[in-house]
Amino acid sequence: MPLFITQGRFTLDAVRGMLAKPEDRAGTVGKLFAQSGGKLLAYYMTFGEYDFMVISEGPIEGVAATSIAAAASGGVDHVKTTLAMSSADMKTAFANAGAAAKSFRSAGASS
Repeated sequence: MPLFITQGRFTLDAVRGMLAKPEDRAGTVGKLFAQSGGKLLAYYMTFGEYDFMVISEGPIEGVAATSIAAAASGGVDHVKTTLAMSSADMKTAFANAGAAAKSFRSAGASS
């Protein structure tokens, strides 16, 4: 199943809420992924450009739905999701792409 790394920032209102009532959000985030056919593998709080990082697996449309739902909640913004592949899977992807590239003609190029 595909792996994804999602990063985002909490809104000011979300931070105010967590200061007033601290809670561990991993369980809530895990349930959100489960509802869309995915699975939460790890949930980290981060310092720097993003406030959190989630590692999940699931169907692309499920992870997309989860990210959209989280953003629509108003508690997070600047959500970025990246597909992650193992080096073995990437080796296969490069092999397939190399074979396809040999017969591909770029737009506007002569045959």
